[in-house]
Amino acid sequence: MEIKITKTKQPKVKPDKSNLGFGRFFTDHMFIMDYSPDKGWFNPRIEPYQPFQMDPATIVLHYGQAVFEGLKAFKTSDSKIQLFRPFENFKRMNNSSARLCIPQFDEKLVMEGLKKLIEIDEQWIPEDDGTALYIRPTVIGTDPFLGVRASDTYRFYIILSPVGAYYSAGFNPIKIAVEAEYVRAVKGGVGDAKTIGNYAASLLAGSNAAKDGYNQVLWLDGIEKKYIEEVGAMNIFFKIKNEIVTPELSGSILPGVTRNSVIYLLKQWGLDISERKISIDEIKAAYQAGELEEVFGTGTAAVISPVGVIKYENQDMIINNEKVGPLTDKLYQAIMDIQYGRTQAPSQWIEPVG
Repeated sequence: MEIKITKTKQPKVKPDKSNLGFGRFFTDHMFIMDYSPDKGWFNPRIEPYQPFQMDPATIVLHYGQAVFEGLKAFKTSDSKIQLFRPFENFKRMNNSSARLCIPQFDEKLVMEGLKKLIEIDEQWIPEDDGTALYIRPTVIGTDPFLGVRASDTYRFYIILSPVGAYYSAGFNPIKIAVEAEYVRAVKGGVGDAKTIGNYAASLLAGSNAAKDGYNQVLWLDGIEKKYIEEVGAMNIFFKIKNEIVTPELSGSILPGVTRNSVIYLLKQWGLDISERKISIDEIKAAYQAGELEEVFGTGTAAVISPVGVIKYENQDMIINNEKVGPLTDKLYQAIMDIQYGRTQAPSQWIEPVG
């Protein structure tokens, strides 16, 4: 399908690149395509960024039938633009779509549309280290209908946002609180899909944690409230003596692209990395024995997030004196070097634009 391009006649004033924050500013254009049962996905196009007009009865507004992704484009020192493992994001998005009864899309067509969109809005890409162009693909159910069923029609769209560090403090240890009352997901639910309801379900616990001075919530499993799953916006890793542990993918944990990248790198470095069940009590015991050396999260937004404090049972476990650990720092630098083109990337990790 040909992608129709309509450029804006009123370009926005670009933000101060030294004060971007995260998810606050949006570029001049967006990619859109629509779906109907008789046409399939049709009319792929790039248009000026603008609000959507929606019927008040639109299904997504009432029943949450939507999936989304998050990935980034980076500008290298020689002004080339590259994407970090984008097909992994599109593959995961189609997997999420299947769980939400949303029709599969052509990943190659979407990639073509994304690249054209980035080329048009190239001037929005920040170039300072730690900055990037954040990419948000989304699919929503668009039938105007009040009834619990899958929509017949859909809209796929991609918007772009120039971003700085996800956390205002930058690459510094964050504080997380173990959530003992609420749960995020259970096996058989939609915890391993990137769908909007998962994040709505996390808001109260996250808000309560923030009031107490913690950045995010560490979720436990929804059945026994015993086994660690993930943090609100990232997967989680623990370095216990010579073993690095991350919770296994059990159907209620989002399979992170950065998580997968970190596991690959750790194996390449010959380190002992385990994907297994790990309980919060095991973490507490390791901490009390002086064996919990480093904790860090992984995700597209923050890349690697060192964790300096874990609150559990009204007590703070202080990790590595609230300093960035050597392994955490090595992983952060390794992934950043790949993303910005400073080192050779593993096969098929980098997709060039233009």
